[in-house]
Amino acid sequence: MPERPSTPRPLRRRKVLSWFLGTTVGAFLASAVYPVTRFLIPPKTGESTAGGVTLDLKEAAIRPNTGQIFKFGNQPGILIRTPAGELRAFTAVCTHLQCTVQYRPDSSHIWCACHNGHYDLQGKNIAGPPPRPLERYALNVRDDKIVVRRTAPS
Repeated sequence: MPERPSTPRPLRRRKVLSWFLGTTVGAFLASAVYPVTRFLIPPKTGESTAGGVTLDLKEAAIRPNTGQIFKFGNQPGILIRTPAGELRAFTAVCTHLQCTVQYRPDSSHIWCACHNGHYDLQGKNIAGPPPRPLERYALNVRDDKIVVRRTAPS
């Protein structure tokens, strides 16, 4: 007599329900433990800019009618020497969609290439979609080094 091939046993109802209950309990525990651990372990923060940032630029090396992007904590900043020779610093983050702005020496203003936003040399939005002016930073020169810090909110 030929042997019949063995057929796999069908899953029993109790086994399926036990598996389903086990995965449900595991998922619930994971969803409860994750937020608690995120609360107890603080996130890593960027560099502190409370005391300001000293730029690795000498004041004399910056020519009139130029702009330079620099790192201010975890965001970019922009340092501008106006055509009149004044130094000014702003956040380099556009107030429209957070693109990085740049200085355009041909028109002597700050420009956001993403959506053609324009700011004057005071940081005020003058054209395009940006809804607010750029945040201006305080600027000091110490021992021919440029120190940029956030201004106190008014």
